[in-house]
Amino acid sequence: MLLKVYQKYIIKNFFITFFKITFVFISLGFVVGILEELNFFSEIDTDYFTLMILVLLNLPTLIYEIFPFIFLITSQFFFLNILENGELNTFKNKGLSNFKIIQIVCFSSFLFGLFVITFFYQFSSSMKFHYLDIKKNFTKDNKYLAAVTENGLWIKDSYDGKINFINSKKFSLNSLEEVQIIVLDKEFNFIKNIQSKKVEIKDNNWKLNNVKIIDNNNNVFEEKTMKFYSNFNYEEINNFFSNLSAQSILELLELIQNYNAINYSTIEIEYHIQKIIAYPFLIMIITLLSSIIMLNIKHQRPKFFTIILGILFSVIIYYINFLFGTLGKNEKIPLLIAVWSPQVILIMISLIGLIRINEK
Repeated sequence: MLLKVYQKYIIKNFFITFFKITFVFISLGFVVGILEELNFFSEIDTDYFTLMILVLLNLPTLIYEIFPFIFLITSQFFFLNILENGELNTFKNKGLSNFKIIQIVCFSSFLFGLFVITFFYQFSSSMKFHYLDIKKNFTKDNKYLAAVTENGLWIKDSYDGKINFINSKKFSLNSLEEVQIIVLDKEFNFIKNIQSKKVEIKDNNWKLNNVKIIDNNNNVFEEKTMKFYSNFNYEEINNFFSNLSAQSILELLELIQNYNAINYSTIEIEYHIQKIIAYPFLIMIITLLSSIIMLNIKHQRPKFFTIILGILFSVIIYYINFLFGTLGKNEKIPLLIAVWSPQVILIMISLIGLIRINEK
């Protein structure tokens, strides 16, 4: 379908404003990223090239997370510009209503949101993965690894001159089940194999129950309980899998299958996927709400007032999403309600403002 001249004009000016606002946020994000990396590397010797690469790799994820608020401010400045230039009255004289203008910018925002989750999210998650992959080499824990595969949870740990490879079939709150620990020396020579039905991992001093030990001479020993020190505990293992922004959508779906295999909660992954699905709708609703607000306030307000208003609504929307997200991830409410309720609330507020929007 060919766009009409006025539609092209509105879309063009809307996205010109959008790219200007995005550039400002990219610049701010770059500066903040530099400061964060300088703080991280304050006691680590590294070159400025690596620091710059890390900032650039992390920047797409930051922009993805703030796109909804960029659209909120974009809508404010777009309507502020057409009001100051008298273009809104020109549109009205040509028979173009406020509702039609809002419809055009909202639909454009929705299509951009689809582009973001289809292409940009995949790009940002890939960059985030490389960011974390490079950065882990500079942490004191880079010799410790944890991963979830179809064969269960795998951990590589080092302590007291020994290397431990730990495999668990199930991972639940403060415990591992069906555990095998292969203990090697620094030259990767086999020392012993420790097997346990259940391991309590609340802290770093693990408690192993119903233990079977096989040494390098194939001698077998059994213990009812024993202690085993690890650099990991439940919280630290859990944190290894908390950065879902480094996973593509396909990787997230695969991760759900792997988590199910070890009986590990998939709530956070499912919530993250639901947020991705809802992303285009969130951008469209925020654009709608911002547009209605701009057409309902006095247009003689200074631009500073517009910026403050945008920040205020960004904070309110953030905390509404945060509240429902926390309730959803803690299983206080269903995930669908946690993800979509904030959007329903915003739509209801917007509908109230749409009632007499053409009279403005």
